[in-house]
This record gives sequence, C-alpha cells and structure tokens, in this order.
Amino acid sequence: MADDRPDTVRSPLDRAAERAGQSLAHARAEGSMAGRLRLRQLEVTVVIAVQAGLAAALAALLAQRLLGSGAHVFAPAAAVGTIATAIGQRARRTFELLVGVGLGIVVGDVLRDLLGSGSWQTGLVVTLAIATALLVAGRGGALVGQAGGTAVLIATLAPVEPGLELPRIFDALVGGLVGLFVVALLLPVNPLRVLDRATEPIVSTLTTELDAVARALTTQDADVAVRSLERMRGLDADVGRLNEALSGAEEVVTLAPVRWRRRAQFHRYAGAAAHLERVILYARSVARRSATALQYGEPIPPVLADAVARLGQAVRVMRRECRNGEDLTDTRRLVRESAELAGRAWAQGVRSFGDGVITDLRTADSELLRATGCDPDDANRMVRTAAGAGEAERRPPLRAHLPRLARHTPRARRSSRMARRARARPEPFRPPTRTPRPT
Repeated sequence: MADDRPDTVRSPLDRAAERAGQSLAHARAEGSMAGRLRLRQLEVTVVIAVQAGLAAALAALLAQRLLGSGAHVFAPAAAVGTIATAIGQRARRTFELLVGVGLGIVVGDVLRDLLGSGSWQTGLVVTLAIATALLVAGRGGALVGQAGGTAVLIATLAPVEPGLELPRIFDALVGGLVGLFVVALLLPVNPLRVLDRATEPIVSTLTTELDAVARALTTQDADVAVRSLERMRGLDADVGRLNEALSGAEEVVTLAPVRWRRRAQFHRYAGAAAHLERVILYARSVARRSATALQYGEPIPPVLADAVARLGQAVRVMRRECRNGEDLTDTRRLVRESAELAGRAWAQGVRSFGDGVITDLRTADSELLRATGCDPDDANRMVRTAAGAGEAERRPPLRAHLPRLARHTPRARRSSRMARRARARPEPFRPPTRTPRPT
C-alpha cells in the first residue's frame, strides 16, 4: 500500500532557501515596523512643536497684559519647558518649576543679604540652593534646575536691578499655567489613540513570535524558537514607550474636560495594556523552554503548538476589542481554548521541558485573563477548569473506574482469600443430636 504521508526529507538547498525566505520576510516586517514607528514619531513631533509654539505666544501675550511692559522672557520659556517635557509629566513639571523658582528666590535673597554680592558669594548661593532643592526633591529634575538658575539670577542681577523676585514668580506661574491650558484644553491628544499606537508594535511582535514558536513546535525546529526568543527580548524599549503613553493618556483624561467621556474606555484599555509586560515575560519563557525541549528531542504533542498559537490570537483579538470599545468575550474564549489545548497536550504525555512549556503557557493565559478585567483568583480558576477539561477529554476521570478497581485493593484481595479458604475448609464432625424419647 502506498504511503500517503508527505515526504519530510529536505535537502540542504531546500533548508537554505527556506531560511533565506524567512530572513527576507523578517527583514520586510522589521522595515515596515520601523517605517510606522518613524511616522508616529514624526506626528508626535509635529503635535508637540505646535503646542509649544502656541503656548509660547500665549504666555508672552499674557505676561505683557498682566505684568506690564518689559522683557518677560521667562514666561514663554516656562511654557515651552512645560510642553516639551515628557508626556504624562507636565503637571508635575509645572509644580516642580514653581517650587524650584521659590526655593531659588528664598535661598538667594537670604544669602545675598547675609554675605553680599560677588563671585564667591554667587558660587555659595548656587551650591546651597541646589543642595536644598535636592533635599526637597530627592533627585534631579526641573525643580533642581530652576532653583539653581533662579539663585544665579538673584545673586548676580539683583544688586544691579532690584525687584526681580516677584516678576520671576509671576512669569513662572503664567508660563506653567499656559502650558497646561494648551495641553488640556486647546490641543489635547486622543488618549486612546496614544495608547493604541504605543501598543501596536508590542502586539504585532508578540503575536508574530508566538506564531513562530508554534510553527517551531510543529516543524521540530529549535532554531526558529531561539530566534523568536531573541526578538521578544527586544521589546523592552517598546514597553518603556507604552508606560510613557499610559502616563500621558492618564494625564489627558484627568485634565482635559473634552476627554472625560473617554475615562471608562481608557481605564479598561490601560488595565489590559499594563498586563502585557507580564504576558511578554511568560511568552519568552514559553519560547525558551520550547527551544530547549526541541534541542533535547522531547516528544511534543501537536496540540501544544495549537495552544501557543491560540494565545497569540487572543492577544491580537484583545487589542482589537479594546480599540473598538467592545466587550472582551472573544479574548476570554480564546484564552480558555488555549488552556484547554494545553491540558490536552499534558494528558498526551510530555517530559520535563515540555511540562515547563505548559506551565508557562497556562500562567500567560491567566495573566491575559487578568488583562481582560478578571480577578486573579477567578482567572486562575478559569484556567484550571479549562485545562482540566482538556485533560479529562484525553484521560477520563479515574473515579469512573473506582468500583472495578476496588476489588483489587490489598484489603479486598485479603478478604477474598479468606472467603475462599472458608469455603474450601471441611465442616467439623458434629454427632447427631438425639431427642429424648417420651416416657
């Protein structure tokens, strides 16, 4: 009878061509992702530049109208400094700016009155102002920079041009408030769009590499799993940008009234995005243990590859449902299917590293369920239930055979032997009893 199975024997030329095709496809994907990243960076740059220009113009105008004529340089500078800082830190930047200016003025005025003016007095004033700011803030930043800069101005210009303290404080206040006004009211960004753009490269890479790990388990190719692991290790920079986007989007939905209606959707999306970092960690572990299991030649059930691929599909669907504001029912269903397939793979038989793959996969499933809003206990229970159903499908529960197996326990065998011996033992002789004859 002819064998209908496909021929799995490949020549070295075929393997080289396949590796070349995979490398070309990966290079194209990397180029496309890099192009999208540069486009997003360009768009963010344009938005920040427009916000900074508008804030500088408004701050200069308000300073002239409210504080009188003069060179109010610090008001637009403070506005630009507020806008140009990291997204999500602008409110804190404004607060640090005002506190730093106040500390610089207090330290500079006190020491100038005590020590006078001069070069060494300026150095001492700046030293003490920065030391005081570091003690207050506990670290470097806008507060320390503004304290030192203001102390320099007070120590050098106050003897020549008195009355710098009050305009400096008002300039800082006008500039910081104008910067926040532009960010929160005039040109607020879309928080969900910010989150989605920061999440897109992570989800794209993670799902692509999980599919590659599933393919490696199917084709028994450890090198593919190793390369996927290396690419997933390169997601740290994207995770950092995601954390910045989460901070910035939270700032927008807190400060901008036009974005308050997006709060519920933002918090659900933010909760899902926050768990992606843990999912990435366990996905890396799945790739690493898969590569090790393949290198040691352990048996890999085919359904294990399906379970890994189903996890990647669940991550992809979760991003779509979060972006569209849908309920995450499809994501939960796919996660349960992944856990069920993992349980079925365990029932079919795995060794040490394969068992590690299943453990990490189930943990990643639990983390993804938590990303959909499930309580940790509920998420673990759902994964255990689904995995148990997969195990029972392959191996029926043992309690169905307990009545038949109970006859073969040691106590049952001992009782059976005693019964057989009792039946085989001859009856003892008993003389017949005579009834007394009636008299």
